[in-house]
Amino acid sequence: MRLSPVLLAVFTASAALGLSRPAQSQTSEVAPATGQSNGSEIIAQTNQSGLSTSVLSALPTVSAPEPSIANLWAQSPTSPPIADPPADAGSPPPNTQTPVQETPNQIQFDITPSSEGDDSPDETPETPVVPSEDAQPEQDAPPTDVSPADDQPGDEEDAPPAGSQPAPAPGAETSPAEPRVLVAEVAVTGAEGELQDVVYQAIRTQPGRTTTRSQLQEDINSIFATGFFSDVRAVPQDTPLGVRVTFEVAPNPVLQEVQVQGNQVLPQTVVDEIFAEQYGSILNLREFQFGIEELNQWYQDNGYVLAQVIDAPQVSPDGTVTLLVAEGEIEDIQVLFLGEDGETEDENGEPIEGKTREFIITREFESQSGDVFNQTAIQSDLQRVFGLGIFEDVRVSLNPGDDPRKVDVVVNVIERNTGSLAAGVGFSSASGLFGTVSYQEQNLGGNNQRLGAEVQLGERDALLFDLNFTDPWIAGDPYRTSYTVNLFNRRSISLIFDGGENEVELENGDRPRVQRLGGGVSFSRPLDEWLGLENWRASAGLQYQRVSLRDGDGEITPRDELGNLLSFNDDGTDDLLIFQLGLAQDLRDNPLQPTSGSLLRLSTEQTVPLSGILFNRLRASYSYYIPVDYTNFTEGPETLALNLQAGTIFGDLPPYEAFSLGGTDSVRGYDSGELGSGRSFVQATAEYRFPIFAIVGGALFVDVGSDLGTGDNVPGEPAEIRDKPGFGFGYGVGVRVQSPLGAIRVDYGFNDEGDSRLHFGIGERF
Repeated sequence: MRLSPVLLAVFTASAALGLSRPAQSQTSEVAPATGQSNGSEIIAQTNQSGLSTSVLSALPTVSAPEPSIANLWAQSPTSPPIADPPADAGSPPPNTQTPVQETPNQIQFDITPSSEGDDSPDETPETPVVPSEDAQPEQDAPPTDVSPADDQPGDEEDAPPAGSQPAPAPGAETSPAEPRVLVAEVAVTGAEGELQDVVYQAIRTQPGRTTTRSQLQEDINSIFATGFFSDVRAVPQDTPLGVRVTFEVAPNPVLQEVQVQGNQVLPQTVVDEIFAEQYGSILNLREFQFGIEELNQWYQDNGYVLAQVIDAPQVSPDGTVTLLVAEGEIEDIQVLFLGEDGETEDENGEPIEGKTREFIITREFESQSGDVFNQTAIQSDLQRVFGLGIFEDVRVSLNPGDDPRKVDVVVNVIERNTGSLAAGVGFSSASGLFGTVSYQEQNLGGNNQRLGAEVQLGERDALLFDLNFTDPWIAGDPYRTSYTVNLFNRRSISLIFDGGENEVELENGDRPRVQRLGGGVSFSRPLDEWLGLENWRASAGLQYQRVSLRDGDGEITPRDELGNLLSFNDDGTDDLLIFQLGLAQDLRDNPLQPTSGSLLRLSTEQTVPLSGILFNRLRASYSYYIPVDYTNFTEGPETLALNLQAGTIFGDLPPYEAFSLGGTDSVRGYDSGELGSGRSFVQATAEYRFPIFAIVGGALFVDVGSDLGTGDNVPGEPAEIRDKPGFGFGYGVGVRVQSPLGAIRVDYGFNDEGDSRLHFGIGERF
């Protein structure tokens, strides 16, 4: 409790002398309120000391009864009745989060008139008067009865002199001044110790000074702003010496626990960790708000960009605070097909219908209805959809769900041309006149199934064909297993028996050809859901081949002109039954045109000795892609692509199964197979890829390769007798032109021996 200095002065005044009238040097001026006053409104002017010298003194010109302090503000035309405050009375200041109580609560001003005050129009309340500085008390004890002075100022004596009040500026609006009253005492109830000090430090209302209704409202807001209180009331009460203002406060409970409702992904351990320092202390809503911000930041840092705490915290008396969160649950996943320019309707105003079945797209999404939207997970889902290779562009947009706390994920796709048909006629010295027909479809029936067929009929060659079908996801399989079936009858000039400084041919002067007739099936499955290995894929397959060595007319020729055996068996025909196993980790951003990430491939092949051939082949390849910004020649990504390959063969080795070096897919600048043929090999490539304009890009490359000195470990020593160097490098420049079949690759390379070659290919080399 704090007492006004005025109250102390009154208590020390002498009873015999009574309450003296203010000295002339401190004459108070009491003027009627301006504005639309009806004579019942009084405004107290302050003297030189700044204290109110009169609160209830009647104006001589006022005929209406004087109001008590309890009615003073109630009759003010600028303020609503105190007993019936506005709905926002006592509310915290803006941007201050207020706890929701378990029982409704409204902050009010309560003014209880003292027993001396009387609102009856027939009586005039007693008026306390501030004594002059010259008054000397005759006793220390305060008087038991306080009466007004006998002498009252007259009309002429106390009326303000003419012209003493400034005239309002021309055109300025005048409004009634807010009533001010003298504060005799300020008290705080409901809080003790440090909390009580917090209240005193927050308020401006002080004993011995005047206050207004607005100032009390500001004090209430300031108390709320400390964050320690759930309820605040200001209760003014009349006393003979002024107004006693009591701030009744209800402190928040001690914080014991923070519970979260509506959460799926936010662990309670994270909540407890964030609010651990606040547990066991009186709940402070300002500090608590910082914890809420940390919760929201945890959502953002973990990819839940739509999640946040909503509504105000609910505080229970036992110290449990309940938070409500909206995490952005996915209500539905939809597919929207767009035109080439992103339009949603065709020329007839109808929605664009895609060729691809919608479930082909949505099944690639690990995010499902009922999951919380996660930006990182959605990005991975989009990469899988784009990796199907049947879309030009894939994006996501969000629409509000039927439940405002949920979202619909809309997958916007632009389909690409996935089919191609080609036919051609050619002539070569090896095959004579020949014709080819090829067909490729990457989205058969809208099911993302791939069908490929190539048929060749030549003057000197029998009917050659290569048929393959791939289903990238067996319907109904939870582990996303794919399979490929192929049938083939291929014939080609073997790179093992071609190239080099010395030409070694067949006895009839023709070049040896390897014909492979067979078929196989292989299965592939990602390991993330099966074994928990993210971005890894395993494959297994079985293939049968009947391999024969032939001349240009199709006749079997097991030996070259030097008598070296070209096949494993003397009859020129070998049967191979091969079990294949593979493992790959794909971290590329785009499987067709990667600009970042990496790709690791490991494989092994084991033969079953149907015709006495037993060997095991090991092979590894690693590619790494680095985004760079070297030229800024035009818009588009620039990439530094690196590749390292190696392999070896253990056991029986048919010569045609050796590794060959040189050519389009090996060391450029050398012709195919010209660099070497060995039981083992290693080769490396560095390639800088950059855009030129639109669908055309460029490349600078360096290749290096070696057979590791194993050329003489191949039966018949095909590399030795043809004088292949076994080691070399090449460098050059290339152009990439995008087409429905992939990038058409044209490279011009120079080798370390000073020769140069032009190379063609489909798709990036790695």
